Amino acid sequence: MKVYRFLTGPDDASFCHKVTLALSRGWELHGSPSYAYNGAARQMQCGQAVVKDVPGRDYSPDMKLSEQ
Repeated sequence: MKVYRFLTGPDDASFCHKVTLALSRGWELHGSPSYAYNGAARQMQCGQAVVKDVPGRDYSPDMKLSEQ
């Protein structure tokens, strides 16, 4: 099974740490990062899709993708 997550966060070091943690746990970057202004928070926001192959598992809507 291939799982997908979209990581988001403010444009600061915490977002880079979030992506780095996912990469260290076997996730791979998928596509280009996104970058947009959040007017309500008055800050730039980043996003990055990541994917991971998880052999021997079947998809279930109640699974916690971040724990895969």
